Amino acid sequence: MEPHNQTAVSQFLLLGLSDDSALQPVIFTLFLSMYLVTILGNLLIILLVSSDPHLHTPMYFFLCNLSFNDICLSTCTITRMLVNLQTQDQRITYTGCFCQVAFVIVFAFVENFLLAVMVYDRYVAICHPLVYTVIMNPRLCVLLFLSCLLISITVALFHTLMVLCLSFCTNLEIPNFCELAQVIKHYCSDTIIDNTMVYVSTSIFGGVPFSGIIFSYIHIVSSVLRMPSSKGKHKAFSTCGSHLSVVSLFYGTGFVMYISSAMSDSLRKTAVASVMYSMVPQMLNPFIYSLRNRDMKESLKKLISRTASIV
Repeated sequence: MEPHNQTAVSQFLLLGLSDDSALQPVIFTLFLSMYLVTILGNLLIILLVSSDPHLHTPMYFFLCNLSFNDICLSTCTITRMLVNLQTQDQRITYTGCFCQVAFVIVFAFVENFLLAVMVYDRYVAICHPLVYTVIMNPRLCVLLFLSCLLISITVALFHTLMVLCLSFCTNLEIPNFCELAQVIKHYCSDTIIDNTMVYVSTSIFGGVPFSGIIFSYIHIVSSVLRMPSSKGKHKAFSTCGSHLSVVSLFYGTGFVMYISSAMSDSLRKTAVASVMYSMVPQMLNPFIYSLRNRDMKESLKKLISRTASIV
């Protein structure tokens, strides 16, 4: 492909899942429904945590922030796709694409860090219960969340500014939404350094939290197995079950998207994988936490009772 002047590029094309015009209304309805379920489910989690004093604990503080982050991640990816489906216009501006790249990086890394912080909270609660309230104090919780946000913003700015220095090729088709790996593929400049920096930063800022999650769960399982009471074992495992499901879903879909992007030349297949990563975990997280968590179910019953009494 012959390189073109970067200043001549003003827009990209977001391919979507299908070119069949008959399928567009079906796809639009499906993804609008999934988006609304995602928003309402995560808002419900935030409402339950905010309204119930019994849930004002570090674990639910981080869960509340995770739900808000899921809303943001879904909104910055899916809303653009819904607009394109409705207007039948696949174009996205140069500025809009790079804003989307930056926001996707920020919210994806925040989710990654929050999952690690949440398992650290469970590690302290189960392995060091006597000093849990001392270690996981409100100041540390806020500091951990702000650190997650600051690191994510720094990584996003670094990568976004890095790719702005490259020049485009003629093929500017991107599956579904603008993400860093797909945007870099459409540059004609030498991207060896850029790809290396992407892999290094992903390995560090993605691998270290994931390794922390594995390390924490090894210690959690070891501590739980040493508990003499079967009731205590069941309670400990049940508090970690929801988080483990969310972790598996997040990293599982992320792995599928990475493999699809690396091994497949089909933009449609990559588009399907990117939708799985950007929508499925965020949509299912509220169901996982509400259906598997007794405290959340009790809080939901209280909220329904209060609402019914008012009506």
